[in-house]
Amino acid sequence: MKLLLRDLQLLQGPDSSLRCSSVLIKDRQLIAFDHEAEVLAEADPEVLQKQAQSQWLMAPVLVDPHSTLEDPELGSAETLGSLGIECAAAGYGSVALLPQARCWRDRPEQLKLKWPDPLQLHCWGALSVAGEAKQFAPHADLLQAGAIGLAEANAILPMALLERALLLGEALQAPLLVAPRDPALSHGGFVREGVAALRLGWPGDPYVSETVPLASVLALISTTAQVAALRLMNISTAAAIDLLQQAKSAPKASVSWWHLLTHNALLHPLSEGWRVQPSLGGANDRSSLREALRRGLLQAVAVNHCPLDLEEQLLPLDQRRPGVAGYQAVLPSLWQALITEAGWSVTELWQALSWGPAAFLGIEPETLKSGCSRWLLFDPTHPFQYQPGSFAANCPLPAAALVGQVIATGLQLPEAWRLDPGLREIQNS
Repeated sequence: MKLLLRDLQLLQGPDSSLRCSSVLIKDRQLIAFDHEAEVLAEADPEVLQKQAQSQWLMAPVLVDPHSTLEDPELGSAETLGSLGIECAAAGYGSVALLPQARCWRDRPEQLKLKWPDPLQLHCWGALSVAGEAKQFAPHADLLQAGAIGLAEANAILPMALLERALLLGEALQAPLLVAPRDPALSHGGFVREGVAALRLGWPGDPYVSETVPLASVLALISTTAQVAALRLMNISTAAAIDLLQQAKSAPKASVSWWHLLTHNALLHPLSEGWRVQPSLGGANDRSSLREALRRGLLQAVAVNHCPLDLEEQLLPLDQRRPGVAGYQAVLPSLWQALITEAGWSVTELWQALSWGPAAFLGIEPETLKSGCSRWLLFDPTHPFQYQPGSFAANCPLPAAALVGQVIATGLQLPEAWRLDPGLREIQNS
């Protein structure tokens, strides 16, 4: 199939600006842009020419710096195959999996997970054996086997162990991901302390469960001078943003899309999305996280996909594992919240969802060029509909709450594209 789309919005890369363009596509690959695309299309009678909707955006695929897949082969909530279909439908071309799994990824053979091109799957290697923070995993072997970096469970390491990791040369050959969260200080709370937790009668999670371990990490890197490799996972509070602002040299840090989208005063008591890790904060937390991301103090938006099957999702709130699932709702919801409502530019959003996460992982930023299949086409006004993908039962947003759709991507076969059949065709002259 050869297709020319005229007059769509094009964002090619981090150093380019948004412009109106024509794009020539053959099968899933981009062939040419602008005038060159028009010339090639006119000379080829097999090209189907269509007038795109003016609001359509073609841009590089999105990147997820960390998510969870516990059982790639037999998972009831997610498998490697279903996750790939979900990510392709959402426009996510690169995903990095945390070491947390049924078979903890602390050995090189546990990293042999692959997706078909053009999807890219990365694996974080385990910092400690079985995630128990007692004994180091074989770091050099994991990195040689292709680990994108080293990571731990969703809690802070003992400071002595983290200091050793920062001082070991082999651990600093790639990013080192830590979560500034101390479960011992959370007192069993799963909503950030405040009015919402009190109103609902749910146990509150004190802010110190994040700020104390974060302050310790920042103090440690100030003495070791090893900040370049360190990555902070899922910053979630305004107090943590204040600490990062005060730091002489702050490491790269991520934030969950769900913490950017909502806060604990907005959710209905029966809604999905209360039970997350780190705990969901209030309006001030969300506002600080958005501003820090826009200014570059936070660099990457993480999907932090944590799928649960229906059986586990039916457990009482305080008994189920924390987390929300799903990739397809991320771009439509953040487009509405950050571009439509908060006035962000498209470039700022792509910095947060694609180029920033790529830098967080230490990989090249996504760009659109001839021969590339790693692109997405997004219509911000299209009625949203979930496409078959993830098996997870804990997607926090119903389709009716969303507007905007990834209508085509080079990650999928053309048969899966959802281009409007009513588009006006243009006959070759």
